[in-house]
Amino acid sequence: MVTAFRSFALAVQQSSQAIDLARRHGWTEEPVAAAAYAVLAGAMVWQGRLEEAEPWLEHAERLVRQESRPAALLALHHVRGMLQLARGQDQDALGTFRTERLAELLVKPHPLVTRTTACLLHALVRVGETARAERAVAQMNARDRESGEMRIALALLQLAKNDPEAATVAVAPLVDGSVPGLHPVWMVAAFLLEAMARDVLGDPAAAWCALERALDLAEPDGVLWPFLVQPAPGLLERHAGHRTSHAALVSQIRNLLAHEDSGRMVVPPQRGLEGRGRQRDPGGWHPPLSGGVCGTIPGLTEPLSNSETRVLRYLPTNLSVPEIADVLSVSVNTVRTHMRHLYAKLGAHHRTEVVKRARALGLLAPSSHRP
Repeated sequence: MVTAFRSFALAVQQSSQAIDLARRHGWTEEPVAAAAYAVLAGAMVWQGRLEEAEPWLEHAERLVRQESRPAALLALHHVRGMLQLARGQDQDALGTFRTERLAELLVKPHPLVTRTTACLLHALVRVGETARAERAVAQMNARDRESGEMRIALALLQLAKNDPEAATVAVAPLVDGSVPGLHPVWMVAAFLLEAMARDVLGDPAAAWCALERALDLAEPDGVLWPFLVQPAPGLLERHAGHRTSHAALVSQIRNLLAHEDSGRMVVPPQRGLEGRGRQRDPGGWHPPLSGGVCGTIPGLTEPLSNSETRVLRYLPTNLSVPEIADVLSVSVNTVRTHMRHLYAKLGAHHRTEVVKRARALGLLAPSSHRP
């Protein structure tokens, strides 16, 4: 659980190892194992691996209900609600994030209370209940309103109210570094909202810089959740047409926004941005985009698949092939197959050459990041 605050990829790896240990010793139904299931599910949700996260979350929920521990139940409500938001199940998320009764049972203040309240505001905005969201904000104390997660929710609310200037004010302390210690995933969300607001205000240069910064923060751990709950396919499409250090990640996000696993997930359009600044709504819904990055990155013999893109992100690290397989929760043979495809598509003969070619084509960031 502590590792999840450092790296979702490492959290996936460690929780998977814990689950394997529990399985070998017959502990899979012990309540203590629920922590590993919950961490694995939560990390996968942050990474946009929604279908993979579902069974682990269900297992954790079943075990935690047996003991009815308020803090553990609150954590699972949080993960479940995030999963629902990412799938566009906004009404369901609205009910999941109503955890006032659980919060009252806690012995001492818990950081998840504020985060869950911020996610509740997300859900209210997404179902069009901006007035209810404003009333909820008005009832908060000053400390909660100034938290990083709440500022992100306020920025989303201001965008929905067609006030991008106020949205930039809300996230300003986050993007300028005045609020320290915020989890990187919330920083991704802050820079993404900054990019959306600047785009609406007709400042494409500032929008490009903010979106590139969001992608910088998202790529090492494959953090995709903010891009799913704050969709901006139009903005990402234009970003892909310019030189970016994250072309493969942009392509992966665009594909997820358009469809997940043959269209089982549909993300609704962002509301309330019409008629301000730009003629084109950066958050509006667009038809599904064709897969791969070959159309925007010359030099590839054919597009990279989402799975190949995920493996590519780990090749600059010191992780071995078995370790990459553990992090991605796939077999070693699967990773090796994807690596062979990468070699062929990038015209390379070994791992170092693949990384060098990928950097030259803008498929990886210029500097190395260990997940």
